Amino acid sequence: MDGWWNHAARIDLSTGNVTSHAIDETIYHDYLGGRGLGARLLIDEIAPTADALAENALIFAAGPLTGTTVPTAGRFSATAKSPLTGTICDANVGGSLGQAFKKTGLDALIITGRAPEPSVISIKDGDITVEATDLWGATTTDACSALPGRTAAIGPAGEHLVRYACIVTDRHRVFGRGGLGAVMGSKQLKAITVQGSADVPVADRERLKEYVKKAGVKLSSSPVTSRGLRQFGTPILVNLINWLGMLPARNFQQPADERADNLSGETMADSIVQGHEGCYACPIRCGLRTAVGEGDGREQGKGPEYESTWALGPNLGIYNLEAVTRANYRCNELGLDTISTGGTLAAGMELQQHGTADSMPEFGDAAALASIGDIAHRRGIGDQLAEGSARLCQAHGCSVSMTVKGMELPAYDPRGAAGQALSFATSNRGGCHLRGYMIGEEIFGVPKLFDRFKTGGKPEVVRRSQERNAYLDSLILCKFTAFALNEPFYPRFLEAATGRTYSVSDLHTIGRRIYTLEREFNTAAGFTRDDDRLPERFSEPLETGASAGHTFDMDAMLDAYYAAMGWNTQGQPTDETLKALKVPRLHEATSPAPPGCRRPWFPRDR
Repeated sequence: MDGWWNHAARIDLSTGNVTSHAIDETIYHDYLGGRGLGARLLIDEIAPTADALAENALIFAAGPLTGTTVPTAGRFSATAKSPLTGTICDANVGGSLGQAFKKTGLDALIITGRAPEPSVISIKDGDITVEATDLWGATTTDACSALPGRTAAIGPAGEHLVRYACIVTDRHRVFGRGGLGAVMGSKQLKAITVQGSADVPVADRERLKEYVKKAGVKLSSSPVTSRGLRQFGTPILVNLINWLGMLPARNFQQPADERADNLSGETMADSIVQGHEGCYACPIRCGLRTAVGEGDGREQGKGPEYESTWALGPNLGIYNLEAVTRANYRCNELGLDTISTGGTLAAGMELQQHGTADSMPEFGDAAALASIGDIAHRRGIGDQLAEGSARLCQAHGCSVSMTVKGMELPAYDPRGAAGQALSFATSNRGGCHLRGYMIGEEIFGVPKLFDRFKTGGKPEVVRRSQERNAYLDSLILCKFTAFALNEPFYPRFLEAATGRTYSVSDLHTIGRRIYTLEREFNTAAGFTRDDDRLPERFSEPLETGASAGHTFDMDAMLDAYYAAMGWNTQGQPTDETLKALKVPRLHEATSPAPPGCRRPWFPRDR
């Protein structure tokens, strides 16, 4: 079956049993791979109400384009129930792990159970083993260095079940959001190593070669993918977003000031950047190799990326590039998601500001970044911070957690872009900009520019963006390609790889199917319309900056968005929509949330 191997492996860590099986071909055609395949396989493994740190499954999945010559076709996806949010959650990563996995002859790896002792899964072509390891306690850098092949490892944060722990590969590339590193830690799984040598099956290599060549021309002529990202990496956004009044500071209390330029891509290029790198089959090469310090204190690593720069910088009132860069290195080594680390520290700082938690650090104190190690090891106040900002604020009885569904928001103030605000609120994995990246439409004008302050028509645009990102996460390709390639490129790639005919409309249907399945999982887990909202802070306009004076009617946008998605007024997929999309019903549409499902950090409960 071209494009896919039609082969998945299953590992029960409790027993050490390894089995393999085929996947129904209709699942591939309906969900593609990556994020979509992971979601579809997960619903057969766990109940939506399962305990994320005791009854979870962890699924790694490649896509039909993974390991081919298609630009950026090296990405890899992981899916589980999030221990941070309680939602279904996927995270994907660049680098070389995805193509190495696809070359083992697998489309997916399903991991269940809990190993009796710290263990490593080794995959070498068709041979899969589970063995005990003495690497428990090692940093991700040391674990990746000690193991053969391409490695995905957790650090101390995952071992100590920090709810936003991540999984790291290639020493600095990260399955970041939602705490999937804690899921690995709960299974006593330190790492997965992969070595593959098989040729990825492709239906029409000559046709694919032709499309890849045309895509290369587009990518090399786009100012975003050929110059901006390649020269300055993602931190090129710092000055632009700050100019728009959307770069938050001090836990979203105000916009950042002119000191943000200290952390910009331009400043990094002049001071800490040592070189550039790209993922497998990526011509964009947005990765920054950096170094800070002198002599014995000199450190080298990758990044920080835009989101990390903001989360560990202006969001904490810190504008020291060296301090932020070192903190980013620490998060990678310890296995911590930088956005949630910064968001949780920011909430702690605001609690301190209000006199609610005197033990927390203060805004602007770069020394506070040393507490990252305490978070990863759950030492002192790090034990509270390891729970995430929503639980931290609940414990202190103060509502300063800037989260949606328990996940810390990224580096765009939603008061500056109506579509991005709606996308944040309706994200199926919580506060995330990558479910529907409306910055493309509302800032860059890709594929079309929309007034960022207008709400009219935005629900439909958000729906289209979420569908597109769902199918891109399932093919599985980098979203940056969408800055240069128009949508017809993607079905052409897929047709050449699989030999089947696809249209842009087909891919949007698949994207909507994936998004609806994720929504159905969350609905069965107890989420409702009341969870599709932003923190109360965003009902008050900013007082300064280019986005001052704006707020948006979220309820009106939600009504139109639900109608566009084919969901009822409570945000539940209707029977008609589920049937049309061939999505299984996981809950009773008229029933209340199951007992115990209501999470105390929901905005209405604050």
